[in-house]
Amino acid sequence: MKKTILGFTAALALLATSFAFAQATGKPADFVDPGLFKNLILGFSVALSWTNLWYCFIGCFLGTLIGVLPGIGPVATIAMLLPITFNLPPIPALIMLAGIYYGASYGGSTTAILVNLPGESSSVVTCIDGYKMGQQGRAGPALAIAALGSFFAGTVGTILIALFGPPLAELAFEFGAAEYFSMMVLGLVAAVVLASGSLIKAIAMILVGLLLGLVGTDVNSGIARYSFGISELSDGIGFVSVAMGMFGFAEIVGNLEAKEADRTGATISEVKSLMPTAEDIKMSIGPIIRGTAIGTIFGILPGSHTVIAAFSSYTLEKKLAKDPSRFGKGAIEGVAGPESANNAAAQTCFIPLLTLGIPTGAVMALMVGAMTIQGIAPGPQVMTQKPDLFWGMIASMWIGNGMLVLLNLPLISIWVMFLKIPYRILFPGICLFCSIGAYSLNNSAMEVYLAATFGVFGYFASKWGCEPAPLLLGFVLGPLMEENLRRAMLISRGDPSVFFTRPISCGMLIVAGALLIMIISPQIKKKRDEVLIEGDGL
Repeated sequence: MKKTILGFTAALALLATSFAFAQATGKPADFVDPGLFKNLILGFSVALSWTNLWYCFIGCFLGTLIGVLPGIGPVATIAMLLPITFNLPPIPALIMLAGIYYGASYGGSTTAILVNLPGESSSVVTCIDGYKMGQQGRAGPALAIAALGSFFAGTVGTILIALFGPPLAELAFEFGAAEYFSMMVLGLVAAVVLASGSLIKAIAMILVGLLLGLVGTDVNSGIARYSFGISELSDGIGFVSVAMGMFGFAEIVGNLEAKEADRTGATISEVKSLMPTAEDIKMSIGPIIRGTAIGTIFGILPGSHTVIAAFSSYTLEKKLAKDPSRFGKGAIEGVAGPESANNAAAQTCFIPLLTLGIPTGAVMALMVGAMTIQGIAPGPQVMTQKPDLFWGMIASMWIGNGMLVLLNLPLISIWVMFLKIPYRILFPGICLFCSIGAYSLNNSAMEVYLAATFGVFGYFASKWGCEPAPLLLGFVLGPLMEENLRRAMLISRGDPSVFFTRPISCGMLIVAGALLIMIISPQIKKKRDEVLIEGDGL
């Protein structure tokens, strides 16, 4: 629960900072935009076009499929599919990528319940009670409650994006270079605090990502940095090559090491009926609401929000249960809470991305890369300059959640069939697809070599217990941090006190420092390690 406390502390600190700024500037924190309904009408008119509906369906279908297949995950899938979006208009491209992400959160519960194999990392917790329910002949109610809880959580998350998006974006317009730099520092610190595994290794991966972001031509002086005379590196290391290597090739090689018996040895549970009983629904309402609230908080924080949210929800439900011994033996609360939490987190993590342009995790960093490739500068200007994109994505999320309910329940038998595809057949095709996509970036073999190099590095990094997500966050935020740091120093004529004399910038740096002090504390560090060990044991 210490991780939950840290997460809530960071979220409340950020919210308090926003309110303090609103009061200082004389702008009340009005969280209901008068033009909300007008904007939603615009969003649905965009999302309900046949083209965008089709790409929303493709994203949801692929996301569910990826969630069903253990070992691939939404990050690797989005990284591999980025080249396909180059020739698509921005709106359908981003709608499809978003559908892949929250679709994977839905699909992961199917195999967790049926065959005790989590298709997606956040579905690990669902295996505990979901598979036990399947063994008891109650796989149908478990799947139904997981789908309904996910739909409720996704709907709440979509509503929150619509409500909180405009005021947060308006607040962000008041940000200067100092505020943006401090906010990115806070984001990276929070990513370290909430990351699983060693703190030192997480910091090291962030620093490696920051250094990789320096490669290329300096925008101010025009001098090439760290390109080693290689002309292909004069524009910097390609984002797609890093993402595809670290999350595509590395994941594939790592999964090929696993014995195929580990994947096909489970017995598929028989689904007799999808209808939950009235008692099931009664027992699930509270966990669904609490899980949605927990997922909402963790969604706006950097780090492995879906995993942490699901684990925190399960822990909370076990603490609140009248009979905790039921958990691990088929308690439906152990399915309803975590599934709602991870899907709420999957939705609300779009709030910092769409309003501030700040990614809260590896998937959101990929979304930033996709927006940049499409010529869209992530940040508050998206809402004013491209309202059809902003509100179209929000409306498509709600439509996509409805599609996922229809995809996950009637097509269970089809998803189970994909589990029978041998890895030795599936992954060579994925490697070929990745290589073609990397080459098509600039019609250059250098991109393939870079992707392969980062694939090797990512593979050994995972062996050493280093997560790739902090590296990707550092790589994406590094150039933005450097740009805002240099701009702030130029405006202040070299006076570093500008970061502490501006209230919002100073507040964010204080929060970042407080988080580091808390996590360095021996007592909290010990509790954090205990939580991570318990989470790994799930």
